[in-house]
Amino acid sequence: MQRITTTPRPNWRQRVAEYGLTFHTIDGELYWDESAYYRFSAAEVDLLEDVTNELNRMCLQAAEHVIRQGWFDRFGIPAAFVPLVVRSWEAHEASLYGRFDLVYDGVHPPKMLEYNADTPTALLEASVIQWFWLQEVAPTADQFNSIHEKLLARMQEVYATTHLWGAPIFHFASVPEHEEDYITVNYLRDLAMQAGFLTDYLTMPEIGWNRNTGQFVDMHLREIKMLFKLYPWEWLVDEEFSPHLLRNTVRFFEPIWKMLLSNKALLPVLWELFPGHPNLLRAEWQPFGGTYARKPILAREGANVALFANGQLLCESPGDYTACPSIYQKLCLPPNIAGNYPVIGSWIIGNTACGIGIREDRTPITQNTSRFVPHLFE
Repeated sequence: MQRITTTPRPNWRQRVAEYGLTFHTIDGELYWDESAYYRFSAAEVDLLEDVTNELNRMCLQAAEHVIRQGWFDRFGIPAAFVPLVVRSWEAHEASLYGRFDLVYDGVHPPKMLEYNADTPTALLEASVIQWFWLQEVAPTADQFNSIHEKLLARMQEVYATTHLWGAPIFHFASVPEHEEDYITVNYLRDLAMQAGFLTDYLTMPEIGWNRNTGQFVDMHLREIKMLFKLYPWEWLVDEEFSPHLLRNTVRFFEPIWKMLLSNKALLPVLWELFPGHPNLLRAEWQPFGGTYARKPILAREGANVALFANGQLLCESPGDYTACPSIYQKLCLPPNIAGNYPVIGSWIIGNTACGIGIREDRTPITQNTSRFVPHLFE
């Protein structure tokens, strides 16, 4: 694994925007950064693939364990929604994707920092944008990236399970006036259309409830039967309309059982089930020793993470999760490569590892504005 500095394409802004990445610059700072790329060996890619598949199997075992033990309160899941989570899990409701955040330096075993199992940050960048970068910059090299193809195949599988009973409109929703979320959701919507679905887009506030029919509806009063929402489940169950969710009239993507995996309370469970596993970091509900990371269980985009070494605070990120319970994880800093700290996002589509994207920052905490840097392998 090496970080290679290079010269960006002269027209790179135009090129990435043509493929949908209009948010390549955030607040005047580069988000898409092709002034460097990461080069891997084929053996390193094989390792990342194997580790990701193994972590996925372990996480599914952990979800089953949490359900059997009834540990829903540890995950902050409201009691009223526990039956819905269990029903969703037992029905094997289909999942589209997940992304493991890994620390890897090319020498030591990859270590899992957390699992982004609900909202797909950096999906378009990993699946499409870096692939076209590769075709223009290094067409003879390869890339660990079949994300787009696997997502389309997954959408086709979902369509095959619904078209026999008259596939409904597949609705896609995100928060209003958020460019990144809008682009990501409509990328997935395009894949759904390619798979055969009729689709529509709406913002989260445009989702309505028809009290006469007991159905969620869109702005045209059409029933919402299938919904992809780029909106975390823990936010959704806290909405004013959340009691209507208990009627279970909508097939959601991601399904509600993903609340068990998109929560950092998963990390102590994994360590309890698989203590000493080479791809896990020790995680507990209380601090241990003086060197650890403190992470709120429901924080997103690196918010309110604090890193401690020998009892001293190294760095801390701001955020709105100060009242959220935290877990404590053994500190494992990303490698410092010329002042850059890369974290590998390794993607699962369905239950198959299929590609990576790399985010790097000038601090060891990856946040929303951390740069996306492409990769290749030879």
